[in-house]
Amino acid sequence: MPNVSSPPSADGALPAGVERIVSIEGITEYRLDNGLRFLLLPDPSKQTITVNITYLVGSRHEGYGESGMAHLLEHLLFKGSAGHPNVMQELTDHGTRPNGTTWFDRTNYYETFSGSDENLAWALDLEADRMVRSFISPEDLEREKGVVSNEWESGENDPNRILLQRVLSAAFLWHNYGKSTIGALSDIQNYTHGRIRDFYERYYQPDNAVLMVAGNFAAPRALELVAEKFGPLPRPARTLTSTYTVEPTQDGERTVSLRRAGDVAEVDAVYHVPSGSHVDAAAIDIAARIVGDTPSGRLYKELVETRLASSVSGYHYSLHDPGVVVFDAAATEADKVGDVRGRLLETVERTAADAPPTDDEVTRAKNQILKQFDLLLNSSERIGLGISTYVAMGDWRLLFLRRDRLKAATPDDVRRVAAAYFKTENRTVGTFTPTATPDRAEIPATTDFAETLAAYTGNDAVAEGEVFDASPENIESRTERSTIGGLKLTLLSKRTRGGAVQALLNFHMGSLETLHGRRTHGTLAASMLLRGTERHTRQELRDAFDRLQAGVSLDGGPTEVSAYIETTGPNLAAVIELIAEALRSPVFPPEEFESLRQERIASLQENRSDPRFVAFNESTRYLHPYAPEDVRYSPNADEAIRLLENVKLEDVADYYRTFFGASAGEVAIVGDFDAEEIKARLGELFGSWENPTPFTRVPRPRPDQPGTFETFPTPDKSNAVAVAVLSIPIRDDNPDYPALVIADDIL
Repeated sequence: MPNVSSPPSADGALPAGVERIVSIEGITEYRLDNGLRFLLLPDPSKQTITVNITYLVGSRHEGYGESGMAHLLEHLLFKGSAGHPNVMQELTDHGTRPNGTTWFDRTNYYETFSGSDENLAWALDLEADRMVRSFISPEDLEREKGVVSNEWESGENDPNRILLQRVLSAAFLWHNYGKSTIGALSDIQNYTHGRIRDFYERYYQPDNAVLMVAGNFAAPRALELVAEKFGPLPRPARTLTSTYTVEPTQDGERTVSLRRAGDVAEVDAVYHVPSGSHVDAAAIDIAARIVGDTPSGRLYKELVETRLASSVSGYHYSLHDPGVVVFDAAATEADKVGDVRGRLLETVERTAADAPPTDDEVTRAKNQILKQFDLLLNSSERIGLGISTYVAMGDWRLLFLRRDRLKAATPDDVRRVAAAYFKTENRTVGTFTPTATPDRAEIPATTDFAETLAAYTGNDAVAEGEVFDASPENIESRTERSTIGGLKLTLLSKRTRGGAVQALLNFHMGSLETLHGRRTHGTLAASMLLRGTERHTRQELRDAFDRLQAGVSLDGGPTEVSAYIETTGPNLAAVIELIAEALRSPVFPPEEFESLRQERIASLQENRSDPRFVAFNESTRYLHPYAPEDVRYSPNADEAIRLLENVKLEDVADYYRTFFGASAGEVAIVGDFDAEEIKARLGELFGSWENPTPFTRVPRPRPDQPGTFETFPTPDKSNAVAVAVLSIPIRDDNPDYPALVIADDIL
C-alpha cells in the first residue's frame, strides 16, 4: 500500500486557513493562505522539539554588490525583533541549542529545546516575529559588518579553503555558485542599511519559507500554534524574480594556481554535474564515494598508500541548480604537488574511461551512503535539521527520493555518469604551492519537481519509539547497573525511533609512572585498532560496520581508549563483537602505521603557524608545565612532529601488549536492545581480559601558575586569536562542579 498517511490530528479537522498537501513517511506538509509551507514530524520517543525554518535565499540570490548579504543578515536576525527584543537571552532562558546557517540556496534558523507546549508556542512566536519584524538597526549592521569582516579575514589563514574558493570561481563563469557565501570583503564593508533592509523585506516572507517542527509534540496543537503565530502574517505583494542565469557548458580545462603562506601543498579538481534533483545525482554520489573515500577509494590507494599524499577526499555539491563534484589531495612534500596533480586527475578520469567502477565498489559505496540515510531517518532531530538541504534543493521529498534512487542505482548507472561528467574538458584544477580539443559535458536542466514527484509516495514510516519520561527519577528507575570483571555497566533499555541504540565503552590503562615517555605510543596504539585485526583488514572492518548500519569511532590516548557506537538493537551484539575483535586482536599493519604517521604529521604541519592552534596549545603548556617525558606534557607542533618521525611500530605494539585490557572501565548503553543478551556477550568478550600492567588514575592537580600575558607572532597570517584562561580548583566530582559549568555557559 502507498504510504500516504491521514492528517496528524485527532479528528482530521484542520484550523482555518490551513491546507494539507501531502504526507511521506511520517512527515506531513501543510500550507497557510499566506503561502507558508510547514512540515510536522511528531516523534513521542524524543524529549525535545526541533523548530527549523528554511528561507529560500542564499548566495545564489545575491545581486551585484550584495555578495555575502544573506550570511550577514543571518547574524542580524539574532539581534532582536519587535516582540522579542533580546533573542539571545530568550534562547538561553529556554535552554535551547540554537544556530543559523547560510549556504548557496538557503538560510535556516533552528532551535532544539525541551518538548513542552509552552516552549513550542514561544519558538513559533519567535520565528514568526523575526520573519517580518526584526530590528535590522543601522547600529547592529555596523557592528556585524566588523564581526563578519573579521570572520572573512580569519578564513584567509586557510590556504586550502581559499584554493577551493578560487577553483569554484573559475569553474563557474556566470553562476553565483562560484562565489563564497561569506561574500567579498568590499561588499561586506559597504552595505547600506537601506539595501540590506530591502533584501530582508524581499526574501524574509511567509511565501519564501518552509517551517519544520520535529520531535515530542501533539500534532493537533502544533497545527493550531502554527496557524495562530504565522497565519496573521500577510502574503507579500511583491513577486520574486527567478535566478535565471545558466552556467554555459564548459569548453576546456581551466586551471588555478595559488601561492601564499602555508605548509601543506594541495590539489583540487572540480567537475560540473547536474542539479541535486536530477535522476543522475544518486549515481554521482556513488561515483564520488568510489573515487574519494578513505580507505576504500581509488585516490586513497593511488596517492596515500603510495606516500604521494597524506590525505584525500571526494564530495558532491548537490544543489538546486547544476553543481559540482570536488576531489582533493594534500601532498606529503611540496615539490611533489605536480606528481599529485597528475596522479589525481589520471585516477579520476580512468574511472570514466578504461577502468570503470566495479560491481563490488558500487555495492560498498551504496552501503556507506545508505547507512548515513538510515542514521538520519532514525532521528527526528536530524531530519528536522537535515531537511533544509532538500528544501533548498527544490522540495523536502527529495530526501526520500534520493534514498530510493540510491537503492535502485546500478553499476551501469554509475559507470555512465562517470563517463558523462568526469572528463578532461569538464574539469577545473587548482594547485596550492609555496611556486585542446573540446570534449564538452552537457549539463541537464533543473528537474521539474512537480512532474518528478507527482506520483511519489515513499516507503513505510520508521517505527516510533515509546513516550519516555526523562526525569532523573524515571531514568534511575529504568537504569540497570552491574559489573563484569573490572567493567562497570550502566544499561537503559527503551523503545526508540527505528530501534536506535547508542553505546559508549571506555577502557582505562597505565599509571603516571608506567606511562613515562610513552604518550605518543599510546595515542598511536588507540588509532591503529581499526586498521586491521587477525581476522579482518581495515577495509573489511569498515565494510562490516556499513553492512550493520553502524556508526562507530574507536580512539583514545595513553590513559584511555573509547569506543562509541550508534546502531540498532538487532545489530548491537554483532557490532560489539567487532569492537572486541579490534581491541583484543589488532595486528598493527606496517603500511597502515606509516599512513597514520603521515596523516598526523601533515595535520601538525598545517597547524604549526595557525593562530588558533598556537594560542590554545601554548596556554595549555603554560598552565601544565610538565617535563617532556611526563604523559601529561603537551608538545608543541614541532615537538609532536619529531616524536612522530622517530616513533617505531614495535614501540606502539609493545605499548598495546603492556597496557591494554578490561580490568578498569565503563560501558553505557541506551536504546532499544536486549539487556540480558548484551550483558552475556560483554561477559564473554571482556570478562577475563585483564590489563597486564595495573591501572592507577593519572593525577591532574590544579596548576599553581602565576598570571601572565604572552604573545606568539604568526607574521604570515592576517588574523589574530586571543585566549584567556582562569584556573579554578574544582574537579568534576566536586559538588560545586555543575554550578561552575552553568556559570561558564552564562559567561
